Amino acid sequence: MTQHGNVQGRRVVGNISLSLDGRVSGQGGEYDMSWIVPHAVSDGARDHMIRVTGAATTVLLGRKNYEGFGSFWPAVTKDEDADPRDRAFAQWLDETEKIVFSSTLTDAPWQNSRLAEAGPAEVVERLRGQSGGDIIVLASGSVIKALLAADALDRLSITLCPEVAGGGARLLEDGLPASHWSLTDLSTTDSGAICLLYDRLRQG
Repeated sequence: MTQHGNVQGRRVVGNISLSLDGRVSGQGGEYDMSWIVPHAVSDGARDHMIRVTGAATTVLLGRKNYEGFGSFWPAVTKDEDADPRDRAFAQWLDETEKIVFSSTLTDAPWQNSRLAEAGPAEVVERLRGQSGGDIIVLASGSVIKALLAADALDRLSITLCPEVAGGGARLLEDGLPASHWSLTDLSTTDSGAICLLYDRLRQG
């Protein structure tokens, strides 16, 4: 069993974009991501995503992102006009184990996908005991919130976008356990976003 920082087993990473007012979606509801898009397609954000996902062999997704990603990324794997980094990410996502958290889906048709049989914290605990690379949550705020509540995240990858959403869901709500984090990496994008990597610091 390998060790990442103070954590035994596989590292668990939460990757998400946030507005300056801490939102993961906008005033238009959970599908309002219009303010994120200009920053997600910047060169710096693409490079950051390749860095963050490179060590991961399992992806955790909520239903919304599973359906959204599944309707978009598989076609990019064959798009010769796509940015090479997007094609590389799409191919990685296609081939990587994907675990989906949903109370409504009855099947997961995208290749290498399966529905979770328990909540995020329990699934992560099982995965830690198995061989493999990092376990990464891609943009699914509900899953990241559940893992933060269980203190089961080892790394936070945040793309901080220079936007005030003015409404929408927040990632960090009152009631989460207090925790201490160390800045591991920082880079900026041509759109003005800041890509941050924080590692959880635990005693012992």
